[in-house]
Amino acid sequence: MKRVAKKIVLHFPEKTTDKPIVSKLIRDYGLDFNILKASISPGEEGLMVMELSGEQNDYDKGIRYLQSAGVEIQALSQDVVRNEERCTHCGACITMCPTRAFSLEKDTLMVIFDNSKCVVCELCVKACPPRAMELHF
Repeated sequence: MKRVAKKIVLHFPEKTTDKPIVSKLIRDYGLDFNILKASISPGEEGLMVMELSGEQNDYDKGIRYLQSAGVEIQALSQDVVRNEERCTHCGACITMCPTRAFSLEKDTLMVIFDNSKCVVCELCVKACPPRAMELHF
């Protein structure tokens, strides 16, 4: 069987934040998860960024369960975007990024952004002088 690992963003409606929804992914679907960022309080809307992994069939069942529980799911790569028109390739983001999602192309001196390495820590957003890094949740 094919094993998958995907970074996703979960948006919890306020009615679900006091329920053990994520633990059911382990117990009933045999999935593993790594929480990269979370902001959840009972009675308020919540947000969690996680890497979810397991066998493809189990992963698909787990995603269907989350959707049936009212959780909105987004792929992480759609959430962190560099506005190419605003980016001046100054490199301020390179030194701030703990996961090395930014690198410098030596021939062109252009900053390369690899959003597959991004964990949405938001340090690049704060460090970027022209405000080219944008979070879309």
